[in-house]
Amino acid sequence: MDSSISPFLRPIHQALFAKVFHWVNLVSLLLMMTSGIQIYNANPVFGGRGGLQIPPIFALGGWLAGGRHWHFAAMWLFALNLLFYGVYIAITRRWKHRFVSGKDVKALQVSNNQKRKNYAWHRLAYTAIIPILLLAIFSGAGMYKPAQFYWIVDCFGDWQALRIVHFTTVPIVIVFAVVHSLLGLKVGGSRLQESMFW
Repeated sequence: MDSSISPFLRPIHQALFAKVFHWVNLVSLLLMMTSGIQIYNANPVFGGRGGLQIPPIFALGGWLAGGRHWHFAAMWLFALNLLFYGVYIAITRRWKHRFVSGKDVKALQVSNNQKRKNYAWHRLAYTAIIPILLLAIFSGAGMYKPAQFYWIVDCFGDWQALRIVHFTTVPIVIVFAVVHSLLGLKVGGSRLQESMFW
C-alpha cells in the first residue's frame, strides 16, 4: 500500500464473512420488522385489534398467518447468521477486539483520547446487544412453538408477558443499529460503513 496516501483516503478492507453477515442481518431484520408489523396489526400486543395500527404499507405478509410465516422464516435466517458469526469470531479470535474489556471501562472513565473512548463505547454497545438478541430469539421461539416450548412461556410468567418482552426487544435493536452506525462513523467515517457491505 502506498504510504504517501492519507490514512483517511486509504481503502478499508473487511473480511468477506463480515460483509455477508451484515447483509444477511440487514435483510433478515427488515423482513422480521415488516412481518412483525403485520402480526402486530392483526393482533397487537397492546390494546387488542382496536389498538394503535401501523400503516399497512410497512407490513409484510398480507394477513396474520402470512406475517407469521415471513417472520419465523426470517427468524431462522437471523438466528443461524448469528450462530455462524459467533463460531467465526470464536475461531478467528476476533472476540478479543469486538467485546468490551476492563481496559475499555477504564478508558471511558479516565482517557482524554476521544477516539479511544469511541472505540470503547462501540465495544460496550456491541457487547450489550448480545443478551438482547438472545432474549429476542428465546422469547420468539416461545411464541413460535408455545406447546413444545411451554417452559419458555413459563419463564416469563404468561403468554402476554412473553409477547410484551419480545415486542420490547424491537426498539432496543433499532436504537442499537443507530448507535452502532453513528459510532462506526466516528471511528472510521463513511469508508468504514461502506466497507461492511461493499
